[in-house]
Amino acid sequence: MKHRCLLVFALSTLAAASSSAQSVTVYGLIDAAVEHVDKVGASGSGLNRMPNLTGSFPSRLGLRGSEDLGDGLRALVTLEMGFSPDTGALSQGGRAFGRQSFVGLAGPWGAVTFGRQYTMLFWSLLDADVLGPNIYGSGSLDNTIPNARADNAFAYRGTFDGLTLGATYSLGRDVVNGGNPAATNCPGELATDAQACREWSAMVKYDGAAWGALWAIDEVSGGPGAFAGLTSSALKDRHVSVNGYVNLAAWKLTAGLVWRDNGANTLSPRSNLWYAGAVYPVTPLLLAEAEIFSLRYKQGGDKAALAAARITYSLSKRTAVYTSFGRIANDGKLALSVSSGAVGSNPVAGASQNAIALGLRHSF
Repeated sequence: MKHRCLLVFALSTLAAASSSAQSVTVYGLIDAAVEHVDKVGASGSGLNRMPNLTGSFPSRLGLRGSEDLGDGLRALVTLEMGFSPDTGALSQGGRAFGRQSFVGLAGPWGAVTFGRQYTMLFWSLLDADVLGPNIYGSGSLDNTIPNARADNAFAYRGTFDGLTLGATYSLGRDVVNGGNPAATNCPGELATDAQACREWSAMVKYDGAAWGALWAIDEVSGGPGAFAGLTSSALKDRHVSVNGYVNLAAWKLTAGLVWRDNGANTLSPRSNLWYAGAVYPVTPLLLAEAEIFSLRYKQGGDKAALAAARITYSLSKRTAVYTSFGRIANDGKLALSVSSGAVGSNPVAGASQNAIALGLRHSF
């Protein structure tokens, strides 16, 4: 009931603002799929389900506002909630506006924003990780990637003749402590430990007419009682993202690396996640995308390889049907599921797994 009241209040407030000089947009996307995952658990049984996290893109409802303040200066605001299309439940641990919630100022020099927002790790993968948040993709190998957001953050991004610069800094990166597989219970903002639960990131990106390249870094600190083993501010989890893309005729080809140093993983903290992808428009309405991934830990010999593909057919500008395929091969102690669509589909350690999903997506 509380979340419903918050949404009604936000809608009515922004709707009233739209009658003034402020521009307000209500937008959203709903993506529902049905999937089959084989070799689940020790029994090796198949699993049929409707995932609650994602199909090809996460479902969301948002409000975006902007006001012209004169002399090239604009005020801006974004409120965006994620939800599970199978049940209608809110995502991001039940937050009312868990995907984004920020206010800021923008001008020719870029934009400065304050609130819950994406870190530069998220922005670093938009062009090169062609499948992005797809049900089979990078999120199956590292769940930090599709959850690269920070609470209590201020951010800057600006683009100048193809060069994009960005940075974030959070005083307490995640206040949620349950109801979400990505929750980390690290609210920070402690007088007794100023470094607890901090997050910072930076990005340098270049986009040309036919190619682009990027470097980004994202580091989070632990805190008292935090999940995933980061129980001290002295422990860090760092991602470094390097990638690029090239456009060749109708093709888009990409490649990249996400290097990770996770201080909570005492046995094998360092890992490399390599990936390469391709996008090809078969017809104006039919799009084919494919990507391969290789995750390798520096110590212990654990590794996993994942291959995924997605075929999307557009019924209109806003509505599309798609099918997605994925296969993962685990080695060593890893038991990663090919599917990041919902929990509960992991195979046994060292096993391979296949999956297929059929879905429908509509945006507005």
